[in-house]
Amino acid sequence: MTKSTEIPYKIYLEESEMPKAWYNVRADMKKKPAPLVNPGTGKPMTAAELEAVFCADLVKQELDNDTRDFPIPDDIRNFYKMYRPSPLVRAYCLEEKLGTPAHIYYKFEGNNTSGSHKLNSAIAQAYYAKKQGLKGITTETGAGQWGTALSMASAYLDLDLIVYMVKVSYEQKPFRREVMRTYGSRVIASPSDTTNVGRKILEEFPGTGGSLGCAISEAVEYAVTHEGYRYVLGSVLNQVLLHQSVIGLETKAALDKYGVKADIIIGCAGGGSNLGGLISPFMGQKLRGEADYDIIAVEPASCPSFTRGVYAYDFCDTGKICPLAKMYTLGSSFMPSPIHAGGLRYHGMSPILSELYDQKLMRAVSVEQTEVFKAAQMFARIEGILPAPESSHAIKAAIDEALKCKETGEAKNIVFGLTGTGYFDMVAYGQFNDGKMTDFIPSDEDIAKSIALLPKV
Repeated sequence: MTKSTEIPYKIYLEESEMPKAWYNVRADMKKKPAPLVNPGTGKPMTAAELEAVFCADLVKQELDNDTRDFPIPDDIRNFYKMYRPSPLVRAYCLEEKLGTPAHIYYKFEGNNTSGSHKLNSAIAQAYYAKKQGLKGITTETGAGQWGTALSMASAYLDLDLIVYMVKVSYEQKPFRREVMRTYGSRVIASPSDTTNVGRKILEEFPGTGGSLGCAISEAVEYAVTHEGYRYVLGSVLNQVLLHQSVIGLETKAALDKYGVKADIIIGCAGGGSNLGGLISPFMGQKLRGEADYDIIAVEPASCPSFTRGVYAYDFCDTGKICPLAKMYTLGSSFMPSPIHAGGLRYHGMSPILSELYDQKLMRAVSVEQTEVFKAAQMFARIEGILPAPESSHAIKAAIDEALKCKETGEAKNIVFGLTGTGYFDMVAYGQFNDGKMTDFIPSDEDIAKSIALLPKV
């Protein structure tokens, strides 16, 4: 095996080099994301309206389009030090196996008990809830990474947590569920009979495996009907992408340390926390005209919000009790098939990323899950990490781009986000290994039917 002596396998920053502020990419966007809209009045949501659902400090972050840097509170930064800075890894073994002249790097966010990047925002949101003096918080989770991260953060801060977990993931990932319960969280399969919206969805879609949109509706309903509770979300919202910017800030700092400029930056895309966090500082440079990058969002072919959705105002949840967001969407009534990348089973996309995509500042591809798991298996065998199904979408695209470089002879620098481990996803890996995994691709008719029900705004 040959390897450059200039760049180590793992690039670590010092604690002192950790970001001291979150970066708000909206500050550099000439055209800002469209505001959240009250479905009753048709007008932009006010801070007072949002504070009935979310913590006050988080509402300020959500609505601020102009402040570029938000100082990270010392308590949060000290918590980050338990698992940050996370390593940027040069995938020398994968490069050699592919025979590509490309240089492949991945930012590994799985080095914490929750197993993913979600802890970056979980501790921040739990911190602001505690600061506000709340009794507890509610949330949804798909594959379970967000629920696990928030359970860990809530336990640390002595907050009550109720998690509505998408039913198909609740059944497929019992060990993830038990980690949440070990941290003291109450975990409920969604849709459930514990809320009005859950009962309505069960009546309309009997036997459904649920969706993130369903679980969001239930978590919001519980929060607004129980005093001392607020709702927190692990993706999509502006505040979440703000907190997750630590991923991209560290990635850029590590590359800069060795004089490496990324050519291609790749992240999986479900709601946007992973991709948005990774690309934020790079996109900021692109917006300011300082540098250019080929930024790729990778989504599942079974839930293709970017590649087959429309850019329109839509409900953020299936129960239609949340504000309207302008985003690339398949329609809030779209019920994704039960693919194993549970964290990517959301009908819409972050308003920030949607606006950037609409401005053609990034591109998107969709991939089928059997191809994703082939890439995941290759990566596990070569690089020694069992990746989460969500992150494996980025692995698949990174391999494809590296093979293109092999054809052209270009030595491009490819960076992707490996934001979770797959050790709780063994049912999925088992189905793949047994040859029982299939691909789910919605028909044009299915998508058109859902999009036809979009609210008129």
